[in-house]
Amino acid sequence: MKTPATPSAVTRATPDGVPGPRTAPKASGAAAPDGGRPARRISRHLPLSPWLFAAPGLLVVGAFSLYPFFSTLVTDRRTLVPGTFVGLDNFQELLHDEMFWIGLRNSTLYVLGVVPALVILPLLLAMLVQRHIPGITFFRSAFYTPVVASIVVVGLIWVWMLDDRGLINSLLEAVGIGKVGFLSDQWLLLLSAMTVTVWKGLGYYMIIYLAALANVPRELHEAASVDGAGAVRRFFTVTVPAVRSTMVLVAALASVSAFKVFSEVYLMAGPSGGPAGEDTTLVMLVQRVGTGLTGRVGYASAISVVIFVVTVGLMLLVLRADRKEDA
Repeated sequence: MKTPATPSAVTRATPDGVPGPRTAPKASGAAAPDGGRPARRISRHLPLSPWLFAAPGLLVVGAFSLYPFFSTLVTDRRTLVPGTFVGLDNFQELLHDEMFWIGLRNSTLYVLGVVPALVILPLLLAMLVQRHIPGITFFRSAFYTPVVASIVVVGLIWVWMLDDRGLINSLLEAVGIGKVGFLSDQWLLLLSAMTVTVWKGLGYYMIIYLAALANVPRELHEAASVDGAGAVRRFFTVTVPAVRSTMVLVAALASVSAFKVFSEVYLMAGPSGGPAGEDTTLVMLVQRVGTGLTGRVGYASAISVVIFVVTVGLMLLVLRADRKEDA
């Protein structure tokens, strides 16, 4: 008598006709490997719980950050006065504002004058203080002291030194050169402010270069010396390629900081921005236009957007130049 086949076993035939091993059919409601409940399909729809948790924070950011930012760009808002919608008129006014172009010119010149000095001089200074000689710790601390000093204190010290009756002009008169209008001439005043920025930033970027130089293998310098390379050649063939990524970082940081300069020029040129306002920078223009009881907040916001776009463009330009060199 034949035993009826059970549904739990199925016989499969191989290509040569020999019956193969029996396999159990898969159950539609198979239990999970751990003996728990049957596995369920993962829903493709995202749950709302994360958005509900993030909703209060998003509402606060939107109400107190995003909405005021975009509303000030398209409104002619003044301090303590309700604003009116003007669209892009604030940006169109920038194109016809002479002070805006003066500020853009001075900020651009500031970047061109400060960034090369802050990229090269701190590297040379770091190579100088990197050597282990007696008393080098004192010089490292001395070079870093201007970084921790207040910019207001530093600016006032330089103003007293560069004044018509200051220390530098007194020394120039003593040697027969005569007084120099460091704070009264348009271009000398801007150059003096650049000098203060470079002097104050040397120690900060020196520390960054010291960290990079510590990772340069000494064997590379020794091999170059064996090949007959002098100090200058080792600098350009060993040191500069080894710290090139750090130089790009310093250039990006210095570019953004120089384009947003305010304190140095404000302290040395005064609120008016020097003779006839010819030394005004963009950040000084934002402070002058957007503050006070009659400050034009909307117009100042439009200038701030220009500063933001230019600074981001400077960083992208520096990074793009670094990628081209890598290629």
